[in-house]
Amino acid sequence: MNLPHNIATLLYCFNAQDEVLLMERAREPNLGLWSPPGGKLVSEFGESPYECACREAAEELALNITPGDLHLLGIISEKGDEGQAHWLMFLFEVRKRVLHVPARHREGRFAFFNRDAIDQLKIPRTDREYIWPLVWKYRGGYFAAHCRSGLHGQDQWLIEESRLPGD
Repeated sequence: MNLPHNIATLLYCFNAQDEVLLMERAREPNLGLWSPPGGKLVSEFGESPYECACREAAEELALNITPGDLHLLGIISEKGDEGQAHWLMFLFEVRKRVLHVPARHREGRFAFFNRDAIDQLKIPRTDREYIWPLVWKYRGGYFAAHCRSGLHGQDQWLIEESRLPGD
């Protein structure tokens, strides 16, 4: 498929209670759904995924971090998402603990959730079925996954590389 290729970062931030920070999106994509903060890489400026993650943390969370504060948890390539675009997503765990819920942002509002509470939230289908299980399994490690999006949620996922925590 000849579609645009979007490159984005997602930030997995935790507080002292090990709850994860999520944003209820006020805009597309995923309007009205909860997801990790992050955003699209500014490729015309040659921005790296790490630079993008740091910029998004500052813009959305008022959190000043450096690339050294990030752990690359995973890379997901998604072919033909809803027939609209291909995606390359860099998932970063932020090593610095977030102490407070960030102020509401034009992109949405924030809240912390424990692992069990995420199952009760309105989240994107692929997050629920594939991405969150990978995040929990490989947190502290690393994974690379590829998704071929199909019609009516008939996605094909392939783990291309993985390293469990401690490996």
